[in-house]
Parts: sequence; structure tokens; C-alpha cells
Amino acid sequence: MDQTLAVNAPSFIEDEADLRTLLGTPNETVRRKQLRTLDAHARAFLESSPFCLLATSARDGSCDVSPRGDAPGFVAVLGDDRIALPDRPGNKRLDSFRNILENGGVGLLFLVPGMEETLRVNGRARLVKDAPWFEQLEARGKKPIVAVLIEIDEVFFHCPKAFKRSQLWDSATWPDRSTLPTLGRILKDQVGLEQQAAEVDRAFEASYARTLY
Repeated sequence: MDQTLAVNAPSFIEDEADLRTLLGTPNETVRRKQLRTLDAHARAFLESSPFCLLATSARDGSCDVSPRGDAPGFVAVLGDDRIALPDRPGNKRLDSFRNILENGGVGLLFLVPGMEETLRVNGRARLVKDAPWFEQLEARGKKPIVAVLIEIDEVFFHCPKAFKRSQLWDSATWPDRSTLPTLGRILKDQVGLEQQAAEVDRAFEASYARTLY
């Protein structure tokens, strides 16, 4: 190996013992806040949440995170240890669903706008094409074609440090949207579309109006 590369090579962490030596262990409160089922506080948070991130992984270990959102309370609480996540019309990539078919382990992170704490839910998922509780997942009079049923293994609230550091909810820190490219501009460059970026953006907006539900 080149001597310069050897000197500048990263020093990797290979086991949990090494990791704990560097970062320590959680305190008793952090350990005890992890619950097996939803309590009243978790239920209230889900009722207020319009958005979550769904993390999945395939059998080969490849991973995906997908945003999901609708009106607050769009996730149905079916019991202390079960929730259902509706699917709305999307791009038909089905990355999350293909992963769930191979490996049912999922992680979800629920957000409430303006609130810096988040709710983490980990469990085992299955895809459902019909069930009596599909009525609870209706939006604008339409039932989902598919829903994700999650059997909860653990649930806990996550501290606000990441949101405080990032100042995510402070609009004064947000970038000027006009300085960033639109999706039409991005796709024109990445895919080589013949249409002008503005034309692509208009087509997207028209599609959203027709196919959001």
C-alpha cells in the first residue's frame, strides 16, 4: 500500500465494545423509555402526525427510506401493538413494498410540524390488499389499494437534538427556494429530457392535481 494512503487511511470501528468505549452507554431513562406497545402519548402523537419516513431493507441488505404523508392521523391505530399505513398513488417504483416482501423488518420515524421530538416505531410489516379497517384509511372518499400493517416491536420518543442543531422548523434558516433547481430542471439534466424544464414542472403540477389520490 502507498505510504501516504496508509497514513491517511480511516480507523474503523469493528465491534460494539469499541463503539461503547468511544461513545458510552445510555442512561436508565433512555433505556426505560423504549416501550413494547403504544401508550397514550404515542397515540396522541400519531393522531397529530401528517408525515413519516418508512425505512426498509431487502434480503441482500440494500436499504431504502420512503416519505409518507397525508392529513394528520393518516396512520390508523388498530391496537396497542398494531398500526396501518395507507399507500397513496406514487411513481410505482415499489421499493419499500418489494423490500417488505423479502424482509418484513421496518422502522418508522413520525414527525409533527414545529415539534422537535419525533416518534420512532420499529416492527414487522406485511402488505395487505383488503381488510375491514381499510375504511379508516380512506382519503377524499377513496380507500387505498394497498396498506402496510405493522406489528410493533418497540416504540419510543426521540430527543430533539437533531432538530435543534439543524434548526429545521426555523423558517429564517431556510434557503431561498429560487436558488435551488426545480425537479423539472433536475430531471432534464439527469435524464436528458427534450422538454424545457419549465414545461416539465408544469406537467408535474398537472399530474399532482389529477393523481394525488
